[in-house]
Amino acid sequence: MTPTDELLFRLADDEYVIAERYTEWQIYAPTIESDLALANIAQDEFGHARLWYDLLEERGYEEKNLLWERAPEDFRHSTLCELAFEEGDWADPVVRSYLYDTAERLRLEALVDSSEPAIASRVGKVLSEEGYHREHAQSWLERLSEGESRERVQAALDRLFPHALSLFEPGENEREIVSEGLRTESLFDLREEWFEITIPYLESLGLSVPEPEEVERPEVRGRDGSHTADWFDLHESFTSTYHELGFDQPTRLRGEGA
Repeated sequence: MTPTDELLFRLADDEYVIAERYTEWQIYAPTIESDLALANIAQDEFGHARLWYDLLEERGYEEKNLLWERAPEDFRHSTLCELAFEEGDWADPVVRSYLYDTAERLRLEALVDSSEPAIASRVGKVLSEEGYHREHAQSWLERLSEGESRERVQAALDRLFPHALSLFEPGENEREIVSEGLRTESLFDLREEWFEITIPYLESLGLSVPEPEEVERPEVRGRDGSHTADWFDLHESFTSTYHELGFDQPTRLRGEGA
């Protein structure tokens, strides 16, 4: 896999898988407004995945091999995106969205001046929509971190923070991605910036954040093709209809303009 392909698969897979998870919360969010907001966020993320998968199609990949006939262990998303939600716990998608979207902003900003024009030209649109996602998560975090619900937020943070670190897990081509200017910052540097943003903010809400060096990392990382059991269940769920009906042509993932 080339450095450009590795970068694009990470971008696309993260967005697609977290969007799939967000759709599970529709009609279950605590208010109509939050339900609509999460539905819009999921649609945005599907659209962003479509942008990056389109570039992979331009590089010779077929739609069916990007999603529907791709083996689960070939996906390169972070395990943060794939974990099943804690049933009935609104703190889970809120914390997950904050951790993910803060990292996503940093990652996209490091692509604004990418040496690959096709990547750089798409970043502005994605960045503009991710800002709303982060604001939505922060608004809910601040509400939930008051009173008794703070315990649920803390539990979600304890569960998700170790998996969020896999967002910055380097791949085989990390050195080339930076040296060729595809991304202007290393994943190590982006992770340090993420710590500088997330840890003080979460602590300001009265939450306890573990020291990054002391976090017990999950055995599976996602980026290397190792995944949780939750992912294999989700993969089976979204590919089963395609395989059962034996489509001649795969259903095209839809985004804006698709």
